[in-house]
Amino acid sequence: MHESLLSIAIGLLYLLGLIAAADVIFRARSPQSAVAWSLSLLMLPPLALPFYLVFSGRKFPAYLQSRRVGDAKIHQLVERLGEELTPHRQPPGADLAVFERLARFPFMRFNGARLLINGEATFDALLAAIEAAEDYILMQFYIVRDDRIGRDMQQALVRKARAGVRVSFMYDTVGSYALPQHWLDELKAAGVHVVGFGRPTLRRLRRFQLNFRNHRKITIVDGRCGFVGGHNIGDEYLGRDADYSPWRDTHVELRGPAVLSLQLTFLEDWFWMTQSMPRVNWRPSLEVDDDQQVLTIPSGPADELDTCALMFTQLIHAARERIWIVSPYFVPNETVISALQLAVLRGVDVRILIPHKADHRLVQLAGYSYFDETIPFGIHMFRYREGFLHEKAFLVDERLAGIGTANLDNRSFLLNFEVSLLFGSRRMIDEISAMLERDFANAREVSLEEFRRRPLWFHIAVKVSRLLSPQL
Repeated sequence: MHESLLSIAIGLLYLLGLIAAADVIFRARSPQSAVAWSLSLLMLPPLALPFYLVFSGRKFPAYLQSRRVGDAKIHQLVERLGEELTPHRQPPGADLAVFERLARFPFMRFNGARLLINGEATFDALLAAIEAAEDYILMQFYIVRDDRIGRDMQQALVRKARAGVRVSFMYDTVGSYALPQHWLDELKAAGVHVVGFGRPTLRRLRRFQLNFRNHRKITIVDGRCGFVGGHNIGDEYLGRDADYSPWRDTHVELRGPAVLSLQLTFLEDWFWMTQSMPRVNWRPSLEVDDDQQVLTIPSGPADELDTCALMFTQLIHAARERIWIVSPYFVPNETVISALQLAVLRGVDVRILIPHKADHRLVQLAGYSYFDETIPFGIHMFRYREGFLHEKAFLVDERLAGIGTANLDNRSFLLNFEVSLLFGSRRMIDEISAMLERDFANAREVSLEEFRRRPLWFHIAVKVSRLLSPQL
């Protein structure tokens, strides 16, 4: 009897593996991915099936339906925002107009923007903006910790909520898996509306997978002031972790009409989780004296196109003199690698800055596998030497620069919800250029000979890690 039950169970597993293999052939993002999943599911279904159920998805169709098809409230907000922002639109050049179509937002004038370099500047500005809030605060982070800065942020939100300011706080349940419940309960007790992005409910149980994570870091205060960048809420982002100190990161404080497109990005996530919409301000405030040209580009697995990957590809294609990209993780797809190679052939100065120190060893090893496809072709790979580099920034010639949450890896390209700010005005471009020049001055260029001299076990680990690159 036991042997018969075991045989039936094994047969069912292999049948499920066959069904899943057939499914992956139709849905895989690449032939390589289809072959890898199919072989695993057919040969080792007991091991492969759990991973397939959690990590196989590429798109998030339920979110897409909520955002673009199924709900009138979102459509009304998009239409209203378009009406409010039309007078402040800044038409871009022909090769930059594609970014507007990717973003579903226009480049806008009359924005004020300020670089916040490293944790102290970022958290000082965030706490000051929270303290000045009069009506509402919208905040979302990928990682939230119950440490010194986490408690400082928590208490700042508690004080404002008790003073009558409406506070909506969202955290990613995967990134903030270690956040204790009592930290959240104290916010709720003060009247803060707290939502965990990705937390399963009966409605979403079959629609959400662990693979889809909200990697955005957005704060909006009264619809007039916004923040975006690489910092999460944790002491390590202030250089308080001895293993990664000093922590190198960048955030942006934004004021003006572009804040409203950032606000809509937050509200799309909020609506997906709650089916409700907080009351917010949609009147743009103008920063006439600064007049920075800014575009907000949200991206994620709910997009009809692979927005983030296409954004990076177009940035590279648009470069005529230089394309500098800073990312803590370098696991690109073949299209981005080809675009970088073509840029070198056009005579473009192509530089990629990654950390010397790793916080995710597997991702770092996978990144090394691309050195043979970059360095011999004139793509300059640099490793940052002063602590851990977590910055996400790019620079295209003297006409476009950006700061955001997206890394130069497949996870940001296809699986994470991200957001980037593009700047088309000279002051911010010059400031970001000067910042990146300092970052490259604290880095060392990698030679292929140095990489190839590493021991055999290292190269085996690099090749094996590369096999996992679609999920890294």
